[in-house]
Amino acid sequence: MTPDELADRLDKAADDLEPAVRRRVVHATELGKGMIRANATGRPGPNVITGKYRSSWRTVGRGIPYGAVCTVGTDAPQGRRLEFGFYNMTDSLGRHFYQPPFPHVAPAIPRMQNLLKDGMLDAAAEVFA
Repeated sequence: MTPDELADRLDKAADDLEPAVRRRVVHATELGKGMIRANATGRPGPNVITGKYRSSWRTVGRGIPYGAVCTVGTDAPQGRRLEFGFYNMTDSLGRHFYQPPFPHVAPAIPRMQNLLKDGMLDAAAEVFA
């Protein structure tokens, strides 16, 4: 391979990198949202009563130069309380609580990290194929 051929190949890879990374990041984030929802379905996570909390989890993605950013989250008011617990605290109505944590996000993070790592390796392999 000549230096000019290498330069052309790298230019093409640079053009193809952003959409390849974006696809992998969005995919990993959607799978992560599914893992969180699954973890929020009974013990050791929170019990399901209506399913509203589980369905409140959303992903928001956007492109950035040579990549993507996705956020997984909920706007449900009980989200932090369920994940981290509410020990020996008083709420705004003066009620005293000893609510244990029911982690459902933290157990999904290592799996999401592995998905993202594998996705980045796949994206690099795709653009250099």
